[in-house]
Amino acid sequence: MIYIDKYAYISKLRGEDPLLKFLFAVATLGICLWADLLLVSIFIAAFMAWAVVQKGGIPLCFYGKLMLVPMSFLIIGVLTIAVNVSGRTEGFFVSFNVKGIMIGLTGPGLKEAVRLFFKALGCVSCLYFLSLTTPMVELLSLLRKLKVPKLMVELMGLVYRFIFVLMDMADTMYTAQSARLGYATVESGYRSLSGLASSLFIRSYKRAQDLYSALESRGYNGELNVLEQSHRSSLWKYAAVLFCEAVLITMVVILRNYAGGVW
Repeated sequence: MIYIDKYAYISKLRGEDPLLKFLFAVATLGICLWADLLLVSIFIAAFMAWAVVQKGGIPLCFYGKLMLVPMSFLIIGVLTIAVNVSGRTEGFFVSFNVKGIMIGLTGPGLKEAVRLFFKALGCVSCLYFLSLTTPMVELLSLLRKLKVPKLMVELMGLVYRFIFVLMDMADTMYTAQSARLGYATVESGYRSLSGLASSLFIRSYKRAQDLYSALESRGYNGELNVLEQSHRSSLWKYAAVLFCEAVLITMVVILRNYAGGVW
């Protein structure tokens, strides 16, 4: 989380209009969900990776590590789709018998799992593009301009800030435990981890209360006002985004009409 925020501030695309990046990410994500085609999902994931790494200047190794997080959850999730259970042996190309019940992989199940995996990966890459090129402060300012309810925007800002409070408290407690050899062995590690988990919430809650009291003492009235960076918007950049979305839609139409919607 801290590194995502850091790279958002140093991204080469930070100076671009937040509305432009927001529309590009949301429109591409919508097309990825609407298309529901493997080739389109792979293309969107690759294009967003290129935009973040090549245009945004984010290190490729860091972006790859970020993508490994959702991929680990997705692999576990799609396994439930790829693996089928049946009393018959027909349709399986890889299977094993458990007391007369066949458990294995089928062609349609595996195809559906792969399609869903890359569809989710394409959507996640759109969100990563937005989060790695636009700081949270600018996103909240954009939401205010889009007339999102003030209460929702302020809650998002406070929750985002308190995430860092939680992480800082956890890191401090972990460092203190490690200095006392709390993770020297597996047994002591489990004991230290349980102690960290039990006291983390209480200490973080007290720290959050202290921060809220500090805000109130400085005149906090339910709205956090920060200085906003001015951005220059140009019509040709919006036209370029519109052209990219039109190309994606054309790709979807061609694949559905001439490839039978297989991919």
